[in-house]
Amino acid sequence: MDPFTHTLASFTLQRAAFPRISRAATLAMVLAGTVADADLLSAYGGPSAYLNFNRAYFHSLLVALIFALLATLPFFFLKPKSPENPISRPTIFAAALAAALFHLALDLGQASGAQLLWPFSTRRFAFDWLPSLDLWVLGILLAGILFPAISGLVTEEIGARRKGPRGRPGATLALAALILYLVLRVVLHGDAIAALESRTYRGELPRKVAAFPESSSPFHWHGIVETERALHDVEVPVGPSANFDPSSAITAYKPEPSRALDAARNSAVARRFLQVARFPKATVEQTPTGFHVILRAFPYRLDYDSWQVQAVIDTDPSGKIVSQELTWVPTLRGWTK
Repeated sequence: MDPFTHTLASFTLQRAAFPRISRAATLAMVLAGTVADADLLSAYGGPSAYLNFNRAYFHSLLVALIFALLATLPFFFLKPKSPENPISRPTIFAAALAAALFHLALDLGQASGAQLLWPFSTRRFAFDWLPSLDLWVLGILLAGILFPAISGLVTEEIGARRKGPRGRPGATLALAALILYLVLRVVLHGDAIAALESRTYRGELPRKVAAFPESSSPFHWHGIVETERALHDVEVPVGPSANFDPSSAITAYKPEPSRALDAARNSAVARRFLQVARFPKATVEQTPTGFHVILRAFPYRLDYDSWQVQAVIDTDPSGKIVSQELTWVPTLRGWTK
């Protein structure tokens, strides 16, 4: 999720579950629920740094615990404004930890996923339920915050007395609606996967499939299918009146096996790249001095990640590595090939 959505999610969680904590504690909670996205700044360190840091260390359970502790630490030195009824430090820690874990839960539902168990495992968990920017999630969270604020102004205008913490009912309803929306996404994702697995593509059975969400509607998904000879990019509508047409898939054929391709895939930069790429696609071009191999995540045009990395490897005619590097995908950075 984008940082703005995480900010709204943390604030909504505060109003629903921890409505009586102070403004300073609320700020600490929102900070704990958004700081993991600081790893986006790694993009300015170049493609290698981005591949290493994005959705990695900061998006783990261990670091979420550390963020919660750091957010709580200042309250050991601040004096409470209400000495008679102070909010305990364990409550503030629980609020900060809940926001940090809520951040991880939302990001695990996306295609990019997160290295949840770092440093014990570098496995990246990704459930493909939510797009990177979900307009429906944004709408639910904004409604939960803004509607109670507007209704509160009306209530104050007519002189009615407010019962309970301000904004709590709206935030609670927003969280309930968010859970129902996520359940719908999970069910429809399963339908999309089933549709992809039950078809053939250019006469071949699927070996691996994935369905990625689109922000516009939970009933529209983007399917990627890997067969023995090719990768297929296809739209997958789901729902009662959905008509899935596998023949509409855009097909990209895999290159023929070669020593140059094998050497490129075994290079250091390719191994790092292949740890992240879900559906890697290689292109092999013969040059006067050997072969030029590029590994990219298929499909290139999808904006699951606004920063996309490719592995570029050059070999001599015998397949020996001459050069290797990680670079940005040119078309996504506004450059030309």
